[in-house]
Amino acid sequence: MNICVFCSSSDELDSAYYEKAAVFGDYLGRNNINLVFGAGGSGLMGVVSETMRRYPVRVVGIIPEKLNKEHIVSKNMTDLFVTSTMSERKNMMIEKSDGFVALPGGFGTLEEILEVITLKQLNYFDKPIAFWNFNNFFDPLFAMFDKLFAENFAKDENGALYFISDNVDEVINYILNYQNGR
Repeated sequence: MNICVFCSSSDELDSAYYEKAAVFGDYLGRNNINLVFGAGGSGLMGVVSETMRRYPVRVVGIIPEKLNKEHIVSKNMTDLFVTSTMSERKNMMIEKSDGFVALPGGFGTLEEILEVITLKQLNYFDKPIAFWNFNNFFDPLFAMFDKLFAENFAKDENGALYFISDNVDEVINYILNYQNGR
């Protein structure tokens, strides 16, 4: 199983976020789950890949050539793919992944997770998507989703396109046990 994680590359976060990123990487590694990610060596991305280094799993980084710089790219990967553009990067991440999990992050994280939700909504694929909502990080986003549903900008059934939990076991179990739209 290959799980793609979208998360922050910032090194200026509260330590609780890095601790949870290490928990996530450890959980994947202990359960022989491969990682697909944006190849960043800093922030939550760096912590997840560093933590997984202890395990015999694949850590697949995908980065656009513009960001393929020594001070940016993680050294904790088994595979590195370099693309021409960010769009190609996201397409490759989607192709190589069996499911997607969002951890806290900035604009890039939001753009990536919203794109996979949209692609699933449009039936480009049927893969599980989950938010690990620790520290209630995504609550403002979910309030926006509720507004979309309440004012008919999105159909209520689109809430089934993704799963939300503050519990890592529930998030990973959802991804691992996902069956066509459920």
